[in-house]
Amino acid sequence: MSDFFQTFQGPWLLPLIGVGLLSLSWALYRLAQGKAESLEGAIAEISFDRIEGLIIPSADEGEILIDCLLLTSKGLLILEVKDAQGIVFGGNKLQDWIVINNDRRYTFSNPQPALYNRIAAVREIVRQVPVAGRILFLDEAQFTKGVPDLVTGTADLVADFGEPDKNAANSKIEAFKPHWDLIRKAALTSNST
Repeated sequence: MSDFFQTFQGPWLLPLIGVGLLSLSWALYRLAQGKAESLEGAIAEISFDRIEGLIIPSADEGEILIDCLLLTSKGLLILEVKDAQGIVFGGNKLQDWIVINNDRRYTFSNPQPALYNRIAAVREIVRQVPVAGRILFLDEAQFTKGVPDLVTGTADLVADFGEPDKNAANSKIEAFKPHWDLIRKAALTSNST
């Protein structure tokens, strides 16, 4: 048996370990790329334009930050992306949501109230256009006790906001464009103060 272990102590052991670590690093990189491509693919599927890092006036004379605003054939969509991996315990009336992943546990504030405020702020600017909001959890998140309101995954996001008929979508988008421009103007005014 000792001959067996001596075989693995040859000069090729370190290169073999190096190749193993390199392979693991590549696999983790591809996993991260796959997540980004999945998110970007979903956004590309449903949106015709997007604004990131948008700051607009809020109802209380302050400012409100919107991470991602999408122009879709169904109206404007405020998208908040959460990259939580593991089991998520969240609910409409819970103040804090919990994520459990292996031996790690952390909490974050319920994102729904802030999203409702963002929706109201955008509706204040574009009164005639439908405005929706979604909290997008990437595919590694699991809600075992039910999915709270406004929470979605990438597949459901595409199902809810995708438009299979691109000709019909283009006419809707043209109708929404003047309101989209109002959002851009509000953002520029807000940024200059």
